[in-house]
Amino acid sequence: MDERRTVKVSKYLSKHLRHQPERIGLVLDAQGWTEIDALLRAAAEHGFPISREELDHVVATNDKKRFAVEGTRIRASQGHTVQVDLDLPAAEPPAYLYHGTVADRLPAIRAEGLRPMARHHVHLSPDRETATRVGARRGRPVVLSVDTGAMHRAGHVFHVSANGVWLTDTVPPEFLRLPS
Repeated sequence: MDERRTVKVSKYLSKHLRHQPERIGLVLDAQGWTEIDALLRAAAEHGFPISREELDHVVATNDKKRFAVEGTRIRASQGHTVQVDLDLPAAEPPAYLYHGTVADRLPAIRAEGLRPMARHHVHLSPDRETATRVGARRGRPVVLSVDTGAMHRAGHVFHVSANGVWLTDTVPPEFLRLPS
C-alpha cells in the first residue's frame, strides 16, 4: 500500500471513528467500538472502499497508533468529538508530560490553560519529540511542559490511552511551563 493511500485511509478512519460515524451510517457503542465488517461495508457503500488488508496495514503502521482492534471490533484510541466513554482506568502520570501547540495559541493558553475544546480531554505526550510532531501539524511547534505530578497531587485525574497518549480534563495555567 503506498503512503498516499495509507494517509487517506487513516484520515477517513479518524473522521468516521472519532468525529462523524453517522455520516456513513456507522454506529459506535458506548466505548467507541464498531464491528470491522460494518465499517468496511459502510465505507464501500459511501464511495470509499477499504479492503481488510488496507485496514490492517493502517492500524499496524500508524505512527501514533490511532486505532485499536479487539477481535472483530475497531475504535479510535482517543480524540473523539462524539460522545464515547473509553472506559480507561485512572493512572498516575509521570512527573512531567508535554503538549505541542503553536505560538499564536500561547496568549489564550497563558490565560486559560489547556482546554479540550471540541474533544473530551486534553491530550498530553509522554516526550518532547512526540509533542513536537503534534504541534508541527499546525505550524512551527512550541512544546509546553506540564507539571503532571503536581496536578495529580492536587487531585486531577489522568488516563492513558492504548497508544500512550495521556488524557485529562483540563490543565490550569499554573501547571504549565511556557516559553517566555
